[in-house]
Amino acid sequence: MNTADLIEQAKTYSGHTGRTLSTIGSYAVRDGKFFDRLGRGGNCTLKTAQRIVSWFDENWPADLEWPSDIPRPSEAKPKNRRVA
Repeated sequence: MNTADLIEQAKTYSGHTGRTLSTIGSYAVRDGKFFDRLGRGGNCTLKTAQRIVSWFDENWPADLEWPSDIPRPSEAKPKNRRVA
């Protein structure tokens, strides 16, 4: 994942929900200027990127397909298996 992936995911979410990138940044990382900075060539820490992807994972609309080129955290979690 890179900054372009984060921006693209945010734009996809924004286009579907009608929320601005500023609002999404405020919700995801408490920084309304976050995606604007990324778009101007800024960067972020891996921890921040993980927070954003986790936020998207928890808030992604059910009627919007998750981007196929970005691993979804909830799908990577091991399933609880029952031992007989």
